Formats: sequence, C-alpha cells, structure tokens
Amino acid sequence: MRAVIYARYSSDLQRAASIEDQIEVCRRYAAERGWTIIRTYADAAISGASRFRPAFQNLLADAGRKLFDIVLCEAVDRLGRRLADTADLQDRLSFHGVKLFTPSLGEVTQIHVAVMGMMAQMALKDLGEKTRRGQLGRVLKGKSPGGLAYGYRVAAGDDGRGGREIDPGEADTVRRIFREFAAGASPDAIAKRLNKESISGPGGRPWSNTTLRGQADRGTGLLNNSLYRGVLEWNRCSYVKDPRTGRRIARPNPQESWEVQAVPHLRIIDESLWNTAKARQEAMRATLKRPDTSNALNELHRARFLLSGLMRCGCCGGGYTIIGKDRYGCAARRQKGTCDNTRTISRQEIEARVLDGLKERLLAPDLVAEFIKTMQDELAALRRERKAEDARRTRKRAEIDRKISGMMRAIEDGLYEPSMKDRLKALQNERKALDVDDGETAEAELTILSHPNLPELYRRKVEQLEAVLEGPDRAEAIDLIRSMIARIDLRPREGAKGLDAILHGDLAAILAACAGAAQKENAPDLAVTGRQLSVVAGAGFNGWHKRAFGIPARLLVSGEFEDAEQFAA
Repeated sequence: MRAVIYARYSSDLQRAASIEDQIEVCRRYAAERGWTIIRTYADAAISGASRFRPAFQNLLADAGRKLFDIVLCEAVDRLGRRLADTADLQDRLSFHGVKLFTPSLGEVTQIHVAVMGMMAQMALKDLGEKTRRGQLGRVLKGKSPGGLAYGYRVAAGDDGRGGREIDPGEADTVRRIFREFAAGASPDAIAKRLNKESISGPGGRPWSNTTLRGQADRGTGLLNNSLYRGVLEWNRCSYVKDPRTGRRIARPNPQESWEVQAVPHLRIIDESLWNTAKARQEAMRATLKRPDTSNALNELHRARFLLSGLMRCGCCGGGYTIIGKDRYGCAARRQKGTCDNTRTISRQEIEARVLDGLKERLLAPDLVAEFIKTMQDELAALRRERKAEDARRTRKRAEIDRKISGMMRAIEDGLYEPSMKDRLKALQNERKALDVDDGETAEAELTILSHPNLPELYRRKVEQLEAVLEGPDRAEAIDLIRSMIARIDLRPREGAKGLDAILHGDLAAILAACAGAAQKENAPDLAVTGRQLSVVAGAGFNGWHKRAFGIPARLLVSGEFEDAEQFAA
C-alpha cells in the first residue's frame, strides 16, 4: 500500500522538531503494517484554523491524481481545527478511494471526524477566548497585549508579559515624523527622506507612506498610534477569517467596546503636536472626500481596471499601480523611493498589449496540440476506469436484485417480519444509488478540454471581450480576462525606451474560458458542465497541469511598448 504522511504545527512558538516527531511516529506505524511511505507533506508554523495551507493543498491535489492509497497523520487535529475542513477532506479522500489513518485511532471514520473535529474546533475557540482574556489582563496593567511598536523596546527585566520602555533612537525618529507631518510634509515625502538617509523602519524594513498613514478608523499606521501620546488602546478591531480565502479580515469595533488605559511613562509625543497632526489628517480626508477633487485617492481606489493588482515591477518586485490619470508606475519608487525604475506605461497601452498576447501567443499551435494529445490520453484512461466501474456496478446490482427477490418470495410465503421493511428499503436505496452516474461529468469535462476548435473559440471570445470592456457588462468581462492571468512583470528595456512585459498565465484556465465561450455560442458538439476547472483544481503555475502534462507553465510575452508587433514567445 502506498502511504503519505501529513504533519503540521501551529506557530513559531512551537518546536520545529515537532514535525520530525510526528513523521517518526507515523513512519513506525506504517512500518508495522508493511506500508510504503512515498512522500511527506509538512506545514510548519501554520494554523490549522484555515485549510489554505500549501502542503495541505498539495496533498488534496495529489489525492485527486491517485498517487497514494493512504494518508497518515499523528492526530485528526493536525489536518485541521475546523470540523467543516476535516469533514470535507475525508469526503474528498473517500471519493478518490484514499483511506485516512492515525496511530491512535486506526482508520478514521465519519464518526471519528465528527467527534474529533468538533473537539478540535471547540478547543480552538476556547484558546481564542483565553488569549483575549490574557490580553485584556495585560492592558489593564498598562502592558502591551501584542507586538513591539516602533519607538519602544522590551522593558529591562521583563518576563515576556508585555512590559515596554521607550527606545531613545527610534523615539527621535517618531518625533521627527510627527513634526514634519504637522508642518505640511506628505507621508510620501517623509518616507522617501527616511529611506534616503538609511533610517530603518519597523522590523528593519524600508519606510512607505502606508507605514505612516495607515488607516485611522483601525488605529493602524505610525501617525495613528495613540501609544505615542501615552494612551494604550486595545480592541479597536475584531478579526475574522474569510472561509472562501482563509484571509484574516479586520472589522473596526464601536468606540464603546475599546479598552483604554493611560500609560504616561510611554509618552513620546506631547499633546499639542499630536493634536496638530490629527487636525491635518482630518483636513486631508475632508479634501479627498470633496466631489470637485479630481485626483482623490478614494476615487482611484474605486476604479476597477483590467490589470489592477496583477502587475509587478521587474526590478524590485513591488506593485505597478496607478500613479496618475490612467498611468501605471512602480509603487515602491513612488511610496518609498527604494527603486530606480522610472518607466511608466499608460493603462490603455498595457491592456492592449496583454490582450494581443493572450490572443496570439498563449495558444501557440504546438502548445495546444501537446495539451490536447495529453488530454485525450487522460480521457482514454478515464474511459478504461469507467468500464471497470460499470462492471462492478452491474455485479452489485445483480447481487442486490437477488436479495430483494429473496425477501419478496419470503413475504409471499408468509414469513414477514417487521425488520424486513427497513432492510428492504435500505436495499432499494442502495440499488438506486448505483444508478447515479457520477463519472459522466468528469468525462464531459475532459471532452471539452480536448476539443480541437478551442484555440479559435478562445480567440473569438477575447475579441468579443475587448469590445465589451467599455460597455455595461464591463465587470463580467474583466473577471473572465483576469482569471487567465496570474501576474505581469514589467521591466525597463535595456538600451531603449519603454518596458518589456512578462505575462504569466494559466493555460488550463484559458481553455476553460474557451469552453465557456463555446457554451454561449451553443456549439452542438461541446457539452459544458458547471465544473470545468475541476480537473486542475488547486493547481498553480507549477501545479498539477505542469506535472501531469509536461507543459511550460509560464508563457512569455515580451517586447518594446513602442512597437505593438514585437512579441517573442
């Protein structure tokens, strides 16, 4: 039997050796049963409260490829702390014919998942409540409930319970920032000056305007930290995880739920300077909210452009963001002054070039031909599996029909018992379940992705999307195109003006979009399902489709922006 091991520990405060200990326990258990360990999956210092863990997601993807027969872990709560996540995992493994084992429980059943998953989730909630109670106790004693804020250091002789004292060097920088801001300097200008003078920011990182201004309603950002005026504020925000993405979302709490404690020994900024800085912040926000303000930040944030958030600077790795009307530039250079990339590009120019790249390069004939051939091979394998499964179902149906016939003859002969009614109903339900064809969907999906006309369907769809981008259905068109792009790296072209673009795209997503186009065009020979991406679910650019098909996951589109025809694959 082919087995894999999954191990996890939650935080940096735990021992990294915990992973090794878990793996060793599982290895010994597997050796006793003669199983072959073919791989281990490990998530270090990652909470089990989210299923969005790299190794965990890789395990799910490999289970779908039927690379192993058994998943072995030290305990059920290593797989996840939420009942819904562990139940979903067992459902997926069961669907793929993979069994789940732990050394203490043996084979994990649905009852184990229900009981142990519920206990793990309750333990997680209880831990959260105890953590909050401990943080409240620190606040009431005038100690920090969280991390170390810039301008402070751990108090001498503190036992790790939140004691803080002023760091003289960092405190001087804090006073300088407040004075310059109150005098009219922008967060951008202050951050760039500090970086130019090689003054390290929080955590030794470069300064940025967001480090300084933050978000006033949440109390984030150096200019909003009330600790500098000798007031400790806690519980300004609540944090919840989005179940769809696993990301933690901050939600501001009403002011009456805040915990406020005076800590005069930690004051760095006098009250007059604090009030002056706050008054300037209010004035800036009022200006940005004016309807006649042509360059208001909130207007820029509301704009939803085709490539927003997808572009990266090829020099520093920072984002390429809107820096003026319809023009993109390096955010690190603009906000921090730490990048030398001065090249900018208009929104219309980069969008046109990317759309042209999607049409002309991402579906090169040889690449699509290789993909289609591999998909056809996969389809043939699926059909062989279906044939074997159909034979098994036929045998099982015949067996159930014999049992039902036997019970009916017994009833006709007068041998009826009350328990026979429930047994007969169970057999009928089992017989009905065998008639449900759950393999048809997967075969239809592979048929879609191997259709020879997909490249042309895709090109026509992208041409239609270009026309729709400025129409009433703009949002839907943007979502579809963005789903085909992972990121775009922009680099200054050596010895010439303009920028080179490196486009990273997911061929599987593009082909799925083609299938959607075929559906809207009512192509008679394309059966489209609602699960077109399931064959590559969870795959990234070094993910399942690359390993399975040997297809280059990164497709390049580069050229000087002055010449729209210069693209090199």
